[in-house]
Amino acid sequence: MWLTHHRNSATCLAKLVKLLGNATVTDKAVGASLVGFSLLLFTYYSIWVIVLPFVDADHVLHRYFLPREYTVILPGVAALVVLLCIGAFVGAVMLKNRKPKKVD
Repeated sequence: MWLTHHRNSATCLAKLVKLLGNATVTDKAVGASLVGFSLLLFTYYSIWVIVLPFVDADHVLHRYFLPREYTVILPGVAALVVLLCIGAFVGAVMLKNRKPKKVD
């Protein structure tokens, strides 16, 4: 990684600022939307898992959330999808970088 090549932390910070300064408007918009979506998802999930169990079952707030079983199922499925994508990526890179065997 490029950070390991610089011994001076000020130089590392300057390089990072330079890299971030080169981001286009589209990159910044995509990054901001991803951060916003993550915050929204984190807030929704936190309310769903932490607050909702203490609210009466017939309260109107329960209409906006899925049943409690999904608090475990959805993150489990998401973790499985992420692990499968990482495995597929690593497998594709290994197949691409495979060296041919030497013939004696």
